[in-house]
Amino acid sequence: MDGVNSIKVDTAMSNAPAWFDNDPIQYHAGVRPNRTACLEFRTGEILAYRDLDRQIAKCAGLLVKVLGKPLGVRVAILARNSVDLVLVHYACERTGAIFVPLNWRLAGPELKTLLEDAGPQLFVYDEEFGRAATEAASGLPSLVTFKISPGSNEFRSAVSAAEAVASRFAALDAPCTFLYTSGTTGKPKGVIVTRKNIFFGSFNHSIVGQVGPDSVMLCDAPMFHVIGLFGLVRSAFYAGATLAISDRFRPSATLQRISDPQLRVTHYFCVPQMAQALIDDPSFRASDLSRLKGLFLGGAPLSESLAARFLDARVPIADGFGMSEAGTVTCMPLDLQIIRRKPRSVGLPAPAVEIRLVAADGRDVGPGEPGEMWLHGPGVSPGYWNQPEATNRAFVDGWFRTGDVARRDEDGFYEVVDRLKDMYITGGENVYPGEVEATILTLPGVAEAAVIGVPNERWGECACAYVVLQPGATVTAEQILNHCAGRLARFKLPTWVRFVDAIPRTASGKIQKAVLRHIFAAQSVHRD
Repeated sequence: MDGVNSIKVDTAMSNAPAWFDNDPIQYHAGVRPNRTACLEFRTGEILAYRDLDRQIAKCAGLLVKVLGKPLGVRVAILARNSVDLVLVHYACERTGAIFVPLNWRLAGPELKTLLEDAGPQLFVYDEEFGRAATEAASGLPSLVTFKISPGSNEFRSAVSAAEAVASRFAALDAPCTFLYTSGTTGKPKGVIVTRKNIFFGSFNHSIVGQVGPDSVMLCDAPMFHVIGLFGLVRSAFYAGATLAISDRFRPSATLQRISDPQLRVTHYFCVPQMAQALIDDPSFRASDLSRLKGLFLGGAPLSESLAARFLDARVPIADGFGMSEAGTVTCMPLDLQIIRRKPRSVGLPAPAVEIRLVAADGRDVGPGEPGEMWLHGPGVSPGYWNQPEATNRAFVDGWFRTGDVARRDEDGFYEVVDRLKDMYITGGENVYPGEVEATILTLPGVAEAAVIGVPNERWGECACAYVVLQPGATVTAEQILNHCAGRLARFKLPTWVRFVDAIPRTASGKIQKAVLRHIFAAQSVHRD
């Protein structure tokens, strides 16, 4: 692969068949114009499909007015989940611009790095993040900015004043969106997502999630992340469903919305830490989750004990695997018995993706044997923006190397073992920390666990386990080691157990193991 710098971003117009360029929002605006497309809890705004279509057309007009020829131009946005973010996203696609949603949890200098990398000409930001946005935009004098604020929305006023324009889509394989990775190690990478990638990635999520025109999808997963933007926003609008937009996660509010008989939420996605907060919230006991077709999880391993609690409440808690580079890859069937029978599984492959599990020597492994997950299909990204070397490393003969180690059972169900880079070698034996973490999490009283490999003079490396206890629990290091001793080979047992109040995670819920390694190195080594 030649790297992303060979991709043309400023000249290619759509070469797709007419049916592919038929924006689903435009379609639903014609066939079911009064169906509620989206509602926003923060502002109370409700838009039917006809109204949403008109607002996007006017937002596209604003992009044309400000940018002239938007084709290939990057448009960045720093905002919580909102109708504004949806408008910018779809207006970018209708004009051929490239949508760049930024993580609002980042500090000004971190955001500045992303802006300098993406090189946007337009920057829309939420007033809440004004200080970080201003710092990030400093030194970029040609950058046009618009501010979003609940009281006086400068951006929306500009949209209202703009003239609606007809859609002019970019080519199917041209960049449409950049999703910046969480950056668990090294420099964040801008994942290039094409229009074809978006279509098939969202198609996969719609199929495995059984999304239909009567679905109501509650989204408080951040829309700068693949599951919020494509898994929820895009799949909802493809199906003609309703998107309920929440700007932040609050367990009691989420439970109230899922229970609301008028809202009738059918789909909800979260990471395991959010699911834990939901089930631990006092209002969970009185909540009515019976209308949920599924509570979908991803981003981090799901503990068996947490899954069992939801299953006991008759909630199909469907774990899955996906990533910015490929969208939805696997998902558990929405069947309580299957989920209970395979508690560590992330399910079966989605329709429009192929999976190989490959050993270090390049051979495809058999059932039960761990191997790196390689992906191929129309939803897989062509690579990384401005990082051709990273792109070349990620692909082998057209197959994308995920860096995740998985197993496939005799029934074709997948279980993610760990990140390949997190594997460590002790006494010549390979150890996947995820396997140790999953074992620790089966001990009552343990809320979270993270295991890293650390230097050891005798064995080369050994394990340090960082553990967060549930409120009020009293679990000792000795109890954790004894628990593991009966379930794991001796060489897999942690040498160190350290109790912490919280484990550092990225915005998508992934453990920041590089941070833990730094913490371990900075601390005096002692046995807890």
